[in-house]
Amino acid sequence: MIVDCAIYRHGQRTEGPEDLSDALAEARASGGFVWIGLYEPSEREFDLVTREFGLHPLAVEDALKAHQRPKLEVYEDSLFVVLKPVVYESASDTVTAGEVMVFVGDSFAVTVRHGEGSPLAAVRHRLEEDPDMLDKGPTSVLYAIADAIVDRYLEVATELQTDLEEVEAEVFRPEAGGTRNTASRIYDFKRQILEFRRATVPLAPPLSRLAGGGPLGGGALPFVHDKARPFFRDVSDHLARVNESVEGLDRLVSDVLSAHLAQMSVRQNDDMRKISAWAAMAAVPTMIAGIYGMNFDHMPELHWLWSYPAVILVMALLEVLLYRLFKRREWL
Repeated sequence: MIVDCAIYRHGQRTEGPEDLSDALAEARASGGFVWIGLYEPSEREFDLVTREFGLHPLAVEDALKAHQRPKLEVYEDSLFVVLKPVVYESASDTVTAGEVMVFVGDSFAVTVRHGEGSPLAAVRHRLEEDPDMLDKGPTSVLYAIADAIVDRYLEVATELQTDLEEVEAEVFRPEAGGTRNTASRIYDFKRQILEFRRATVPLAPPLSRLAGGGPLGGGALPFVHDKARPFFRDVSDHLARVNESVEGLDRLVSDVLSAHLAQMSVRQNDDMRKISAWAAMAAVPTMIAGIYGMNFDHMPELHWLWSYPAVILVMALLEVLLYRLFKRREWL
């Protein structure tokens, strides 16, 4: 559905005609641009926008089907940018990614949103309060959306860092070293980081190109206002910080998982040593009792009056000696 449609002239919003063709013509005649926002449009709803703005069919297909990687495509009449906003659900410790597609042309910006991850009403409202930025044309829409999404990345990275510290505290508790579910929790946490990386890492090259860098150079992108490039450079710097943080989180969670598995292995070795020590202590009286239970007539001290208490005493002494030996070696 079409969520909002407005014409912007000299940094100010004006309500345009309902017909998209008339709105685009009016925007071009006045030197402004039209911004149309859509939310999960159907193919029929998007067909009108496609015809009026001359959008490339391959980009339209990507916008309708969603499930795209962050990318930047350059077509003859427009730029097509895919961004993936993320939401961190603290109650379930999960990262959920949505999608925002942005078409930028000479006098129009079309945004297509999938999922609940990034409502654009707040972005539009904030941008309308900055006439200087709006005066840079459709490029300002792309910048405002990218800036809001990357800022949210920074918040999610901070929340993930906090959760990782809780997992570390659970793993390295002196008295426990983690519970049975700790490994599962660490693995789930690693999956959330992977989902986060899918949104942030592929976005770096498109932002670098928008900022005027990249292998194609600064003049390779049409429909990008020259004065907007420093702002994209700032967003690119923020994204670089996010990616560094995500890489650090990924390495740390791998190290935490390795440490937890090592602790579990050490704990199992300790248990095996204790079992072996108790088995060795049980073997001594079993061996002596087995020897004297063979019922031979000619055995040493078999008919001696003190044979029974002597054997019991020997068993007890051997058990005490073995216990002290294993205790000294920390097997018990």
